[in-house]
Amino acid sequence: MSEKLIGSCIFGQSGGPTAVINASAYGVIRAALDAEEITKVYGANHGIKGVLDDRLFVMDEEDPEELKLLLHTPSSELGSCRYKIADPDEDDTDYKRILEIFKKYNVRYFFYNGGNDSMDTCNKISRYMESVGYACHVMGVPKTIDNDLFGTDHCPGFASAAKYIATSCMEINKDARVYDSGMITVVEIMGRHAGWLAASAALATAYGSGPDLIYLPELDFDMDKFLSDVVRIYKQNGKCFIAVSEGIHYADGSFVSEAKTSATDGFGHAQLGGLATMLAEIIKAHTGAKVRGIELSLLQRCGAHLASATDVTEACTAGMEAVKNAVNGVTGKMVAFEREMIDGKYHCKYVLLPLSSVANYEKKVPLEWINEEGNGLKHEFIDYVLPLIQGEPELPRVDSLPRYAKLKKVLAK
Repeated sequence: MSEKLIGSCIFGQSGGPTAVINASAYGVIRAALDAEEITKVYGANHGIKGVLDDRLFVMDEEDPEELKLLLHTPSSELGSCRYKIADPDEDDTDYKRILEIFKKYNVRYFFYNGGNDSMDTCNKISRYMESVGYACHVMGVPKTIDNDLFGTDHCPGFASAAKYIATSCMEINKDARVYDSGMITVVEIMGRHAGWLAASAALATAYGSGPDLIYLPELDFDMDKFLSDVVRIYKQNGKCFIAVSEGIHYADGSFVSEAKTSATDGFGHAQLGGLATMLAEIIKAHTGAKVRGIELSLLQRCGAHLASATDVTEACTAGMEAVKNAVNGVTGKMVAFEREMIDGKYHCKYVLLPLSSVANYEKKVPLEWINEEGNGLKHEFIDYVLPLIQGEPELPRVDSLPRYAKLKKVLAK
Protein backbone atom coordinates (compact mmCIF):
# COMPACT_ATOMS: atom_id res chain seq x y z
CA MET A 1 0.00 0.00 0.00
CA SER A 2 1.09 3.52 -0.77
CA GLU A 3 0.72 6.56 1.47
CA LYS A 4 -2.37 8.73 1.28
CA LEU A 5 -2.44 11.39 -1.40
CA ILE A 6 -4.08 14.79 -1.67
CA GLY A 7 -5.27 15.79 -5.11
CA SER A 8 -8.05 15.56 -7.67
CA CYS A 9 -9.52 12.49 -9.32
CA ILE A 10 -10.76 11.49 -12.77
CA PHE A 11 -13.51 8.95 -13.39
CA GLY A 12 -14.10 7.48 -16.84
CA GLN A 13 -16.49 5.02 -18.47
CA SER A 14 -15.48 2.66 -21.25
CA GLY A 15 -16.89 -0.09 -23.45
CA GLY A 16 -20.53 -0.96 -24.03
CA PRO A 17 -23.28 0.73 -21.98
CA THR A 18 -25.41 -1.08 -19.40
CA ALA A 19 -28.46 -0.42 -17.26
CA VAL A 20 -26.30 0.23 -14.17
CA ILE A 21 -22.94 1.65 -15.29
CA ASN A 22 -24.14 5.08 -14.14
CA ALA A 23 -24.90 3.61 -10.73
CA SER A 24 -21.18 2.85 -10.48
CA ALA A 25 -20.49 6.38 -11.69
CA TYR A 26 -22.65 7.73 -8.88
CA GLY A 27 -20.85 5.51 -6.36
CA VAL A 28 -17.45 6.84 -7.43
CA ILE A 29 -18.50 10.47 -7.80
CA ARG A 30 -20.44 10.67 -4.54
CA ALA A 31 -17.70 8.98 -2.53
CA ALA A 32 -15.03 11.14 -4.18
CA LEU A 33 -16.94 14.35 -3.46
CA ASP A 34 -17.19 13.28 0.18
CA ALA A 35 -13.52 12.26 0.51
CA GLU A 36 -11.26 14.80 2.23
CA GLU A 37 -8.26 13.57 0.28
CA ILE A 38 -9.88 14.36 -3.08
CA THR A 39 -9.86 18.06 -3.87
CA LYS A 40 -11.72 18.03 -7.20
CA VAL A 41 -13.77 15.43 -9.06
CA TYR A 42 -13.60 15.23 -12.83
CA GLY A 43 -15.54 13.03 -15.23
CA ALA A 44 -13.81 12.12 -18.50
CA ASN A 45 -15.89 12.74 -21.61
CA HIS A 46 -15.78 9.46 -23.57
CA GLY A 47 -13.45 7.59 -21.26
CA ILE A 48 -9.72 7.65 -21.79
CA LYS A 49 -10.28 9.64 -25.01
CA GLY A 50 -11.61 12.47 -22.85
CA VAL A 51 -8.40 12.45 -20.85
CA LEU A 52 -6.25 12.49 -23.99
CA ASP A 53 -8.39 15.28 -25.50
CA ASP A 54 -8.50 17.29 -22.25
CA ARG A 55 -12.29 17.09 -22.08
CA LEU A 56 -13.08 16.74 -18.41
CA PHE A 57 -16.38 17.58 -16.75
CA VAL A 58 -16.31 19.24 -13.31
CA MET A 59 -18.54 16.98 -11.25
CA ASP A 60 -18.31 19.32 -8.23
CA GLU A 61 -20.58 21.73 -10.10
CA GLU A 62 -23.41 19.24 -10.63
CA ASP A 63 -26.66 19.37 -8.69
CA PRO A 64 -26.55 16.60 -6.03
CA GLU A 65 -30.11 15.53 -6.85
CA GLU A 66 -29.30 15.21 -10.55
CA LEU A 67 -26.24 13.15 -9.67
CA LYS A 68 -28.43 10.86 -7.59
CA LEU A 69 -30.60 10.21 -10.64
CA LEU A 70 -27.58 8.47 -12.18
CA LEU A 71 -28.55 5.47 -10.05
CA HIS A 72 -31.42 4.78 -12.43
CA THR A 73 -30.16 6.34 -15.66
CA PRO A 74 -29.04 3.73 -18.21
CA SER A 75 -26.12 3.89 -20.63
CA SER A 76 -22.86 5.83 -20.08
CA GLU A 77 -23.84 9.38 -19.13
CA LEU A 78 -20.31 10.77 -19.43
CA GLY A 79 -19.79 9.09 -22.78
CA SER A 80 -17.88 5.91 -23.53
CA CYS A 81 -15.20 4.80 -25.97
CA ARG A 82 -13.52 1.73 -27.39
CA TYR A 83 -9.92 2.87 -27.50
CA LYS A 84 -7.07 0.46 -26.88
CA ILE A 85 -3.87 2.18 -25.86
CA ALA A 86 -0.57 0.58 -26.86
CA ASP A 87 1.81 -1.14 -24.49
CA PRO A 88 3.92 1.66 -22.94
CA ASP A 89 7.12 -0.25 -23.75
CA GLU A 90 6.23 -0.09 -27.46
CA ASP A 91 4.63 3.37 -27.71
CA ASP A 92 4.39 5.74 -24.76
CA THR A 93 2.83 8.67 -26.68
CA ASP A 94 -0.61 8.31 -25.05
CA TYR A 95 0.93 7.83 -21.62
CA LYS A 96 2.98 10.99 -21.84
CA ARG A 97 -0.19 12.87 -22.76
CA ILE A 98 -2.12 11.27 -19.87
CA LEU A 99 0.67 12.23 -17.48
CA GLU A 100 0.57 15.78 -18.84
CA ILE A 101 -3.17 16.01 -18.13
CA PHE A 102 -2.76 14.43 -14.70
CA LYS A 103 -0.14 17.03 -13.79
CA LYS A 104 -2.24 19.88 -15.21
CA TYR A 105 -5.17 19.05 -12.91
CA ASN A 106 -3.10 17.52 -10.07
CA VAL A 107 -4.83 14.17 -10.61
CA ARG A 108 -3.79 11.72 -7.92
CA TYR A 109 -6.67 9.27 -8.29
CA PHE A 110 -7.90 7.58 -11.46
CA PHE A 111 -11.00 5.37 -11.59
CA TYR A 112 -11.92 3.50 -14.76
CA ASN A 113 -15.23 1.69 -15.20
CA GLY A 114 -15.42 -1.04 -17.81
CA GLY A 115 -14.76 -4.61 -18.92
CA ASN A 116 -11.76 -6.63 -20.05
CA ASP A 117 -10.16 -4.02 -22.33
CA SER A 118 -10.86 -1.25 -19.81
CA MET A 119 -9.08 -3.17 -17.06
CA ASP A 120 -6.16 -3.61 -19.46
CA THR A 121 -6.10 0.18 -19.96
CA CYS A 122 -6.29 0.66 -16.21
CA ASN A 123 -3.43 -1.75 -15.63
CA LYS A 124 -1.19 -0.10 -18.24
CA ILE A 125 -1.79 3.38 -16.81
CA SER A 126 -1.09 2.13 -13.30
CA ARG A 127 2.20 0.54 -14.37
CA TYR A 128 3.27 3.60 -16.34
CA MET A 129 2.61 6.05 -13.52
CA GLU A 130 4.60 3.83 -11.21
CA SER A 131 7.46 3.55 -13.73
CA VAL A 132 7.82 7.33 -14.06
CA GLY A 133 7.45 7.95 -10.34
CA TYR A 134 4.16 9.86 -10.50
CA ALA A 135 2.08 9.12 -7.42
CA CYS A 136 -1.43 8.25 -8.59
CA HIS A 137 -3.75 5.59 -7.23
CA VAL A 138 -5.45 3.72 -10.08
CA MET A 139 -8.53 1.57 -9.48
CA GLY A 140 -10.73 -0.46 -11.81
CA VAL A 141 -14.50 -0.63 -11.39
CA PRO A 142 -16.02 -3.68 -13.15
CA LYS A 143 -18.71 -3.44 -15.81
CA THR A 144 -19.94 -5.74 -18.53
CA ILE A 145 -23.25 -7.33 -19.40
CA ASP A 146 -21.22 -10.22 -20.86
CA ASN A 147 -20.25 -11.28 -17.31
CA ASP A 148 -16.90 -12.50 -18.61
CA LEU A 149 -14.50 -10.59 -16.33
CA PHE A 150 -12.06 -13.03 -14.78
CA GLY A 151 -11.85 -13.42 -11.01
CA THR A 152 -15.19 -11.90 -10.02
CA ASP A 153 -18.30 -13.97 -9.29
CA HIS A 154 -20.33 -11.67 -11.56
CA CYS A 155 -20.21 -8.20 -13.08
CA PRO A 156 -22.41 -5.13 -12.66
CA GLY A 157 -24.74 -4.91 -15.64
CA PHE A 158 -25.07 -8.63 -16.20
CA ALA A 159 -27.92 -9.22 -13.76
CA SER A 160 -30.11 -6.49 -15.23
CA ALA A 161 -29.45 -7.71 -18.77
CA ALA A 162 -30.19 -11.28 -17.65
CA LYS A 163 -33.46 -10.13 -16.11
CA TYR A 164 -34.39 -8.28 -19.30
CA ILE A 165 -33.56 -11.31 -21.45
CA ALA A 166 -35.48 -13.73 -19.22
CA THR A 167 -38.53 -11.46 -19.08
CA SER A 168 -38.46 -10.78 -22.83
CA CYS A 169 -38.16 -14.49 -23.59
CA MET A 170 -41.14 -15.22 -21.35
CA GLU A 171 -43.17 -12.63 -23.26
CA ILE A 172 -41.96 -13.79 -26.68
CA ASN A 173 -42.84 -17.36 -25.79
CA LYS A 174 -46.39 -16.33 -24.87
CA ASP A 175 -46.75 -14.42 -28.14
CA ALA A 176 -45.31 -17.24 -30.27
CA ARG A 177 -47.81 -19.81 -28.94
CA VAL A 178 -51.03 -17.83 -29.35
CA TYR A 179 -52.16 -19.31 -32.69
CA ASP A 180 -53.17 -22.89 -33.50
CA SER A 181 -50.78 -23.01 -36.48
CA GLY A 182 -47.19 -24.23 -36.29
CA MET A 183 -44.45 -21.76 -35.43
CA ILE A 184 -40.68 -21.80 -34.83
CA THR A 185 -39.03 -18.81 -33.17
CA VAL A 186 -35.31 -18.03 -33.00
CA VAL A 187 -34.04 -15.34 -30.62
CA GLU A 188 -30.48 -14.04 -30.95
CA ILE A 189 -28.86 -12.84 -27.75
CA MET A 190 -25.57 -10.96 -27.23
CA GLY A 191 -22.41 -12.80 -26.23
CA ARG A 192 -19.60 -13.29 -28.73
CA HIS A 193 -17.29 -15.60 -26.78
CA ALA A 194 -19.07 -16.22 -23.47
CA GLY A 195 -22.66 -17.41 -23.23
CA TRP A 196 -23.81 -15.94 -19.93
CA LEU A 197 -26.49 -13.77 -21.53
CA ALA A 198 -27.97 -16.45 -23.77
CA ALA A 199 -27.89 -18.82 -20.82
CA SER A 200 -30.09 -16.35 -18.94
CA ALA A 201 -32.96 -17.36 -21.22
CA ALA A 202 -32.99 -20.57 -19.17
CA LEU A 203 -34.56 -18.54 -16.35
CA ALA A 204 -37.63 -18.09 -18.55
CA THR A 205 -37.79 -21.83 -19.20
CA ALA A 206 -37.37 -22.61 -15.52
CA TYR A 207 -40.34 -20.39 -14.74
CA GLY A 208 -42.60 -21.98 -17.32
CA SER A 209 -42.40 -19.79 -20.42
CA GLY A 210 -39.09 -19.91 -22.22
CA PRO A 211 -36.96 -21.50 -24.95
CA ASP A 212 -37.03 -25.21 -25.67
CA LEU A 213 -33.44 -25.08 -26.86
CA ILE A 214 -30.48 -22.85 -25.90
CA TYR A 215 -27.09 -22.79 -27.63
CA LEU A 216 -23.93 -21.17 -26.21
CA PRO A 217 -20.48 -20.43 -27.69
CA GLU A 218 -18.85 -22.53 -24.97
CA LEU A 219 -19.56 -25.59 -27.16
CA ASP A 220 -18.92 -26.13 -30.87
CA PHE A 221 -22.09 -25.80 -32.94
CA ASP A 222 -23.29 -28.66 -35.16
CA MET A 223 -25.88 -27.56 -37.72
CA ASP A 224 -27.15 -31.09 -38.40
CA LYS A 225 -27.70 -31.79 -34.72
CA PHE A 226 -29.30 -28.35 -34.30
CA LEU A 227 -31.81 -29.04 -37.08
CA SER A 228 -32.50 -32.48 -35.63
CA ASP A 229 -33.23 -30.91 -32.21
CA VAL A 230 -35.55 -28.34 -33.78
CA VAL A 231 -37.48 -30.87 -35.86
CA ARG A 232 -37.91 -33.16 -32.85
CA ILE A 233 -39.39 -30.40 -30.67
CA TYR A 234 -41.51 -29.03 -33.53
CA LYS A 235 -43.04 -32.41 -34.38
CA GLN A 236 -43.70 -33.07 -30.71
CA ASN A 237 -45.28 -29.71 -29.81
CA GLY A 238 -46.17 -27.97 -33.05
CA LYS A 239 -44.01 -25.07 -31.76
CA CYS A 240 -40.34 -24.58 -31.05
CA PHE A 241 -38.59 -21.68 -29.36
CA ILE A 242 -34.81 -21.40 -29.68
CA ALA A 243 -32.34 -19.02 -28.00
CA VAL A 244 -28.88 -18.66 -29.51
CA SER A 245 -25.83 -16.69 -28.52
CA GLU A 246 -24.54 -14.44 -31.32
CA GLY A 247 -21.13 -16.08 -30.89
CA ILE A 248 -21.99 -19.71 -31.60
CA HIS A 249 -19.30 -21.19 -33.83
CA TYR A 250 -18.34 -24.33 -35.69
CA ALA A 251 -15.56 -26.69 -34.64
CA ASP A 252 -13.09 -24.81 -36.85
CA GLY A 253 -13.77 -21.60 -34.87
CA SER A 254 -15.71 -19.79 -37.59
CA PHE A 255 -18.84 -18.00 -36.43
CA VAL A 256 -22.11 -19.44 -37.68
CA SER A 257 -23.24 -15.88 -38.42
CA GLU A 258 -20.39 -15.49 -40.92
CA ALA A 259 -21.65 -18.31 -43.17
CA LYS A 260 -23.90 -17.66 -46.14
CA THR A 261 -27.33 -19.28 -46.30
CA SER A 262 -28.64 -21.20 -49.29
CA ALA A 263 -31.68 -18.92 -49.39
CA THR A 264 -31.69 -16.19 -52.03
CA ASP A 265 -33.83 -13.23 -52.90
CA GLY A 266 -35.75 -12.81 -56.13
CA PHE A 267 -32.59 -11.81 -57.96
CA GLY A 268 -30.54 -14.80 -56.86
CA HIS A 269 -28.55 -12.81 -54.29
CA ALA A 270 -27.73 -14.44 -50.98
CA GLN A 271 -29.80 -13.00 -48.17
CA LEU A 272 -27.41 -11.93 -45.45
CA GLY A 273 -28.30 -10.67 -42.01
CA GLY A 274 -27.96 -11.42 -38.33
CA LEU A 275 -27.67 -14.89 -36.89
CA ALA A 276 -31.37 -15.17 -36.00
CA THR A 277 -32.38 -14.26 -39.55
CA MET A 278 -29.87 -16.71 -40.98
CA LEU A 279 -30.96 -19.61 -38.80
CA ALA A 280 -34.61 -18.82 -39.45
CA GLU A 281 -34.01 -19.12 -43.21
CA ILE A 282 -32.14 -22.39 -42.79
CA ILE A 283 -34.88 -23.83 -40.57
CA LYS A 284 -37.59 -22.69 -42.97
CA ALA A 285 -35.81 -24.30 -45.92
CA HIS A 286 -35.35 -27.51 -43.94
CA THR A 287 -38.83 -27.80 -42.41
CA GLY A 288 -41.16 -25.65 -44.47
CA ALA A 289 -42.53 -24.27 -41.21
CA LYS A 290 -43.33 -20.66 -40.41
CA VAL A 291 -40.20 -19.30 -38.74
CA ARG A 292 -39.53 -15.96 -37.11
CA GLY A 293 -36.07 -14.61 -36.27
CA ILE A 294 -35.74 -12.01 -33.52
CA GLU A 295 -32.60 -10.11 -32.50
CA LEU A 296 -32.74 -8.47 -29.08
CA SER A 297 -29.78 -6.31 -30.14
CA LEU A 298 -29.22 -3.10 -28.14
CA LEU A 299 -32.47 -3.45 -26.21
CA GLN A 300 -30.91 -5.94 -23.78
CA ARG A 301 -28.08 -3.60 -22.74
CA CYS A 302 -29.86 -0.62 -21.23
CA GLY A 303 -33.24 -1.89 -20.08
CA ALA A 304 -33.30 0.12 -16.85
CA HIS A 305 -37.07 -0.39 -16.60
CA LEU A 306 -36.34 -4.08 -15.92
CA ALA A 307 -33.20 -3.54 -13.86
CA SER A 308 -32.31 -5.66 -10.88
CA ALA A 309 -32.27 -3.71 -7.62
CA THR A 310 -29.49 -6.02 -6.48
CA ASP A 311 -27.50 -5.05 -9.57
CA VAL A 312 -28.03 -1.32 -8.98
CA THR A 313 -26.92 -1.59 -5.35
CA GLU A 314 -23.85 -3.67 -6.13
CA ALA A 315 -22.81 -1.41 -9.03
CA CYS A 316 -23.00 1.68 -6.82
CA THR A 317 -21.19 -0.02 -3.95
CA ALA A 318 -18.39 -1.15 -6.28
CA GLY A 319 -17.76 2.50 -7.15
CA MET A 320 -17.75 3.53 -3.51
CA GLU A 321 -15.39 0.68 -2.60
CA ALA A 322 -12.95 1.80 -5.31
CA VAL A 323 -12.77 5.30 -3.81
CA LYS A 324 -12.58 4.07 -0.23
CA ASN A 325 -9.65 1.80 -1.00
CA ALA A 326 -7.85 4.34 -3.18
CA VAL A 327 -7.82 7.05 -0.51
CA ASN A 328 -6.60 4.43 1.94
CA GLY A 329 -3.53 3.85 -0.21
CA VAL A 330 -4.58 1.00 -2.52
CA THR A 331 -3.64 1.13 -6.21
CA GLY A 332 -3.48 -1.22 -9.20
CA LYS A 333 -6.59 -3.16 -8.16
CA MET A 334 -10.09 -3.88 -9.42
CA VAL A 335 -13.09 -4.18 -7.12
CA ALA A 336 -14.48 -7.70 -7.50
CA PHE A 337 -17.48 -9.60 -6.14
CA GLU A 338 -17.31 -12.70 -4.01
CA ARG A 339 -20.47 -14.68 -3.36
CA GLU A 340 -21.34 -15.64 0.19
CA MET A 341 -24.30 -17.71 1.37
CA ILE A 342 -25.22 -16.78 4.93
CA ASP A 343 -28.09 -18.72 6.51
CA GLY A 344 -29.08 -19.82 3.03
CA LYS A 345 -29.27 -16.25 1.70
CA TYR A 346 -27.09 -14.62 -0.95
CA HIS A 347 -24.66 -11.89 0.09
CA CYS A 348 -22.06 -10.03 -1.96
CA LYS A 349 -18.60 -9.52 -0.49
CA TYR A 350 -16.37 -6.88 -2.10
CA VAL A 351 -12.75 -7.91 -2.62
CA LEU A 352 -9.76 -6.51 -4.53
CA LEU A 353 -7.94 -8.22 -7.40
CA PRO A 354 -4.69 -7.11 -9.06
CA LEU A 355 -5.49 -5.49 -12.40
CA SER A 356 -2.80 -7.63 -13.98
CA SER A 357 -4.73 -10.79 -13.08
CA VAL A 358 -7.98 -9.53 -14.59
CA ALA A 359 -6.99 -7.77 -17.82
CA ASN A 360 -7.61 -9.67 -21.07
CA TYR A 361 -8.86 -12.89 -19.46
CA GLU A 362 -12.36 -14.20 -20.19
CA LYS A 363 -14.61 -16.13 -17.83
CA LYS A 364 -16.99 -18.51 -19.56
CA VAL A 365 -20.05 -20.50 -18.51
CA PRO A 366 -18.78 -23.69 -16.79
CA LEU A 367 -19.25 -26.67 -19.11
CA GLU A 368 -20.70 -28.67 -16.24
CA TRP A 369 -23.63 -26.21 -16.11
CA ILE A 370 -24.59 -27.06 -19.71
CA ASN A 371 -26.77 -30.14 -20.24
CA GLU A 372 -25.43 -33.32 -21.82
CA GLU A 373 -27.15 -32.59 -25.14
CA GLY A 374 -25.49 -29.16 -25.34
CA ASN A 375 -28.84 -27.42 -25.91
CA GLY A 376 -29.83 -26.21 -22.45
CA LEU A 377 -28.73 -25.31 -18.94
CA LYS A 378 -28.74 -27.28 -15.70
CA HIS A 379 -30.15 -26.12 -12.38
CA GLU A 380 -26.66 -25.00 -11.25
CA PHE A 381 -26.90 -22.04 -13.62
CA ILE A 382 -30.36 -21.12 -12.35
CA ASP A 383 -29.08 -21.27 -8.76
CA TYR A 384 -26.18 -19.01 -9.77
CA VAL A 385 -28.12 -16.27 -11.56
CA LEU A 386 -31.42 -16.18 -9.66
CA PRO A 387 -30.17 -14.23 -6.59
CA LEU A 388 -28.60 -11.60 -8.84
CA ILE A 389 -31.81 -10.49 -10.56
CA GLN A 390 -33.78 -9.87 -7.39
CA GLY A 391 -35.54 -6.62 -6.49
CA GLU A 392 -37.33 -3.85 -8.34
CA PRO A 393 -35.68 -0.41 -8.14
CA GLU A 394 -37.93 2.55 -7.39
CA LEU A 395 -37.54 4.35 -10.70
CA PRO A 396 -38.07 8.13 -10.79
CA ARG A 397 -40.81 9.00 -13.28
CA VAL A 398 -42.53 12.05 -14.73
CA ASP A 399 -45.94 11.48 -16.33
CA SER A 400 -45.25 7.73 -16.18
CA LEU A 401 -42.04 8.07 -18.21
CA PRO A 402 -38.51 7.64 -16.86
CA ARG A 403 -36.77 10.68 -15.38
CA TYR A 404 -33.10 10.42 -16.21
CA ALA A 405 -30.22 12.55 -14.95
CA LYS A 406 -29.66 15.86 -16.73
CA LEU A 407 -26.10 16.87 -15.99
CA LYS A 408 -24.61 20.30 -16.72
CA LYS A 409 -21.35 18.79 -17.93
CA VAL A 410 -19.25 21.87 -17.32
CA LEU A 411 -15.86 21.45 -18.96
CA ALA A 412 -12.74 22.00 -16.89
CA LYS A 413 -10.43 24.80 -18.01
